[in-house]
Amino acid sequence: MQKLTKIVTLTVALLLASGCSYFGVYKRDIPQGNLVTAEMVGQLRTGMTRDDVIYVMGSPLLEAPFDASQWDYLFYLDKAYEGTERRRVTLTFDGNRLVDIQREGDLDGAIEMRQGESGPSPDAGTSTPLATPNAVPADQR
Repeated sequence: MQKLTKIVTLTVALLLASGCSYFGVYKRDIPQGNLVTAEMVGQLRTGMTRDDVIYVMGSPLLEAPFDASQWDYLFYLDKAYEGTERRRVTLTFDGNRLVDIQREGDLDGAIEMRQGESGPSPDAGTSTPLATPNAVPADQR
């Protein structure tokens, strides 16, 4: 009888410890794509060349496969406990010149990346901020 009690107790303890956690699972923020900010989009002007746009925004995440006149800059942030944030800027070119800028999402909002409990603290100087380049188009240099 004592052996059966020990086996049942050990089995219940292992089941509780193995899969059922009281504290929940660890989640982290997952950024994907090109970081797009209002400051970067504010530097864009119609008439800029493709090279000027790459200097300001970086290389596009997507180029339309059948129509090279459209570039898409997408940013997607899956916030661990708060949902998702999406930003999209679509640039349309006529030849080598920018003719249209379309915006989707909240470009003015700040992007805050939270460090995990086991990760480095922001005060340690080891975190990498998501920075906006301070760029000037070639025709204004």
